[in-house]
Amino acid sequence: MATHVASFCVRRARPLRIATLKTQSIRTQPFRIPRPFTPPLKPVSISTAVSYTAFSRFTLASLPLAHLERKYHKHDNELSTPEDVELQKAEPSKRRVIRILDRVLEWLDRWFLEPLLVCRRFLHVILLFAPIAICVPIVFIGERRPDEQDERSGTLLWYDLIMTQMERAGPTFIKLGQWAASRTDLFPLALCSRLSKLHSSVSPHKFSYTRRVIEDAFGGLPLHVIFSDFEEKPIGVGAIAQVYRAKIRPDFAESHKEDLFAIQDNVQSPNSVRIQDDETGEIINIHTSVAVKVLHPRARKTVSRDLRIMKTVATILSIIPTVKWISLPEEVDKFGEMMQEQLDLRNEGRNLKKFNELYEDNLTVMFPRPMMRFTTKNMLIEEFASGIPISVFLDEARDSQSKNESSAVFDHKIADIGLDAFLHMLIFYNFIHADLHPGNIMVKFYKPSAYHKFQQIWSKIMRRELKDDGDIALERIEAVKHDHKLMRAELAKLKDEGYSPCLIFLDTGLVTELNEVNRRNFLDLFRAIAEFDGYKTGQLMVQRCRTPEMVIDPEIFALKMQHIILDIKQRTFQLGQVKVANLLHTVMNMVREHHVKLEGDFVNVVVSILLLEGIGRQLDPNLDLLKSAIPVLRDFSIKDGAKGALGRIRSVEDIKGATPWLKVWFWIEAREWLATNTRENEWLTMW
Repeated sequence: MATHVASFCVRRARPLRIATLKTQSIRTQPFRIPRPFTPPLKPVSISTAVSYTAFSRFTLASLPLAHLERKYHKHDNELSTPEDVELQKAEPSKRRVIRILDRVLEWLDRWFLEPLLVCRRFLHVILLFAPIAICVPIVFIGERRPDEQDERSGTLLWYDLIMTQMERAGPTFIKLGQWAASRTDLFPLALCSRLSKLHSSVSPHKFSYTRRVIEDAFGGLPLHVIFSDFEEKPIGVGAIAQVYRAKIRPDFAESHKEDLFAIQDNVQSPNSVRIQDDETGEIINIHTSVAVKVLHPRARKTVSRDLRIMKTVATILSIIPTVKWISLPEEVDKFGEMMQEQLDLRNEGRNLKKFNELYEDNLTVMFPRPMMRFTTKNMLIEEFASGIPISVFLDEARDSQSKNESSAVFDHKIADIGLDAFLHMLIFYNFIHADLHPGNIMVKFYKPSAYHKFQQIWSKIMRRELKDDGDIALERIEAVKHDHKLMRAELAKLKDEGYSPCLIFLDTGLVTELNEVNRRNFLDLFRAIAEFDGYKTGQLMVQRCRTPEMVIDPEIFALKMQHIILDIKQRTFQLGQVKVANLLHTVMNMVREHHVKLEGDFVNVVVSILLLEGIGRQLDPNLDLLKSAIPVLRDFSIKDGAKGALGRIRSVEDIKGATPWLKVWFWIEAREWLATNTRENEWLTMW
């Protein structure tokens, strides 16, 4: 009996290989476990066997594996290990003992080992955040700072302590801080501005782990067979994953061209390889430069434990009357859903695929194209998109403004492209990138003539390959980006040579889609604003928030909204600039003051507007979001009317209920017409 138990322990300690487990039912992540210590095959006592089995079980539990379910079949001999064959030949009573031991170990793992690890992590978190609780009295100390939303200096120090401790607490709490930074409707603006600066200090995981994940995703093929070049040093390390740059081998691209059609280029570039399509005989350009994103080991286990701790703490804090309106347990659940989406890299791949479909015919907006055929929960492989970080252009714009010099020739164009792309996400597609900070936006340059349909047809007739010199343009900008004066001169040359800017949006792991209720609320809110009915706007926000019974002074809130909307109306007819960012900041402060609990998706849209207008105004101080919305609203109103808004009109009442975007469009068009006429009259008066 002891011999069979020892044999069972040895069998469990062997490395798990995908090929070996091909005919077995598995719920696990696709990578191999390093081989642990294997004891000699000799009879041992039951206690020793159980102890070793427990050790083996601990090794498995400590690695990022899901529960493993084994099913034994009669005809697995060609793929089974010697221990599996021995187990199959064993008597039913012995197999029953082994299965009982397996269930016992699973029970110990679930109800004993994992709770212990959660408790250990909980104690660690308590020690980290105890100083924050102890230092609460300092929020009442110090003078108020008008430049920091009138917060006391002691309060600002306390916010800094929160940011520091969250950074030390690890990836999950860093993500929590970044998420909290977007909820200006719940937390003070000074705290949110600090939390938005949180960055991951996670050390990169070992390349040996990355190699196993990639090879398993490609069916066990060695890394050198797939890639001709693979940079072992990651180009980016985040809280839950890290990114590498690699180049697919031409022969691999040739043999897997049907799987790589998603990343073919319209024109030839240095990062593409020319391959003949077997069916049509046409020469296609397959993009071979890729980015490989690999999830950190143990990321799921760590996040799962941290979420349990957060849920417990949130439940306790929700007892406090002044905190109850925030609904912390619900917010933790929402945050948990967001984290689970990011822990499955297939979600990001699907989002990239959808964005590429939506912007397929738009040359000014680009999303990296994913290779869904080889994307798994632990690995995402996508086209490597070369570009200049938009922060370089923001720095150049700030330098120009500080010296009262003219900005770079493309700054206004880049700002317009960004706003147009976002407005299409919001109004047309209801599929919004939820992480639009400058780190996720890049700029590249292209020649529109290379992508013109007529040019492409003519090149095929003349058998002359069109080339995109965008990479050369990037090299020219890279060489001078540290000298703003030289950079402006180089950008002017690119414009003269016929280049245009294109925005690249990265990291689409999080997207916002407004459901029918939230979308209706959003449109109703726009309708009330378009009609300059501020009081109705305030009432709608209170009535349709998540906890209307907990709102403080709803009547005063509605009157404040009326005051804000009247100010917008006055600025509009005086042809002044309406700064949407300032407006939304004021509204978020009111929401927090009166405990108007908004839906998270709704707030995500607001935050995206704040970020985009902030970036746009740095590039173009005269940027007007409402003016930028005119062409998008015009197109949407025509499309929406053609689809059914006008078709549903049967009476005067139906006209009143027509799409709210028509009213918003009419209001903005009228505003622009007034502005244009005023400028013309001023010009005529001068002459």
